[in-house]
Amino acid sequence: MENMCPFSLLILLALSIFGPNLVNADTVRPTPPPIFILGDSTADVGTNSYIPDCKAAANFPHNGIDFVNSRPTGRFSNGLNSADHLARLFGYNSSPPPFLFLHSLKYGLQLGIYRGVNFASGGSGLLDDTGLQLNVLNLPQQINQFVTLRENLIASLGHESTKALLGKSLFCISTGSNDIFVYFKTRSTMPKEEFINHLMEAYENHIKTLYSLGARKFGIISVPPVGCCPANRLLNGTRCFEPMNDFARCFHSALEKLMCNLTSELHGMKYSLGDTYKMTIDVIDNPQPFNFKNVDTACCGHGALKAEGICNATASLCSDRRQYIFWDLFHPTDAAARLAANTLYGGPTHYVSPINFAQLAAEN
Repeated sequence: MENMCPFSLLILLALSIFGPNLVNADTVRPTPPPIFILGDSTADVGTNSYIPDCKAAANFPHNGIDFVNSRPTGRFSNGLNSADHLARLFGYNSSPPPFLFLHSLKYGLQLGIYRGVNFASGGSGLLDDTGLQLNVLNLPQQINQFVTLRENLIASLGHESTKALLGKSLFCISTGSNDIFVYFKTRSTMPKEEFINHLMEAYENHIKTLYSLGARKFGIISVPPVGCCPANRLLNGTRCFEPMNDFARCFHSALEKLMCNLTSELHGMKYSLGDTYKMTIDVIDNPQPFNFKNVDTACCGHGALKAEGICNATASLCSDRRQYIFWDLFHPTDAAARLAANTLYGGPTHYVSPINFAQLAAEN
């Protein structure tokens, strides 16, 4: 082994991490594009587990109870999250790994060229200060990690090949909920319209930064009805906390306008915007067609609605997890995340517009 060239070692390492289907002569379907994922806990596949003193981790039971070997993976889920399910829909065996995991490997960052990288950090938001007390990675820090990855790609592939690779890659962003949570938790007196505009200014800056680094295809996941999370229902008895939902609706409307404007300004930019507010509220209002029975209580937690404490090894745990929308105080179950990913990937325009994620990936 000591005489093996670095490239051969890289291929062996890639096969050991990504599985035998990385190179398969019998595979006839097109190679899926690399996927780069940024955002919060809805897309975090273990980033926070690698951050020392992080106060927003999920690398303990009962998290991961339905993952392979019931292993906690750092996902805020009983199994997989939407980022994982989207990766599978695009043709990957598993989700792009966290940047911090790849960074710990000798040739890890070069492996990002095969299927992409996940930068999402639970607790983060659009604003720099969101999640600051939790010691998580805010969006500018996630983008800085992408800059490091991009530099490694350029060193390995050259400028033109890196430009071509990033031009066909998908950049999926799922963020905004935590900014709204903080607004209400801190009892901010900033008017709603001003606050939403503040978030949109931050979103615009982040997208323009990624565009300047080579991103062209953006899969944007909007804010769901956060007032209906079990923890936030406790603010209104057991019913959805509508003031928070109102912010989520305004967020989506403003984001829809922003993305439309950016495509006129940024040459070659394409996007797909998932209206997760409508997707989720339709399930909450009429769960049976989607095979859900419980839409207000967490599957794992403590106290009323199992929303008075985090999901941990001593928490009460439901047995019928496929029938619950919510896994814990804030996050969806594996089943709900799969439904969301399926809708983002192939859903109609009243849920995801102007095109869905599958159509975005196919765009030249």
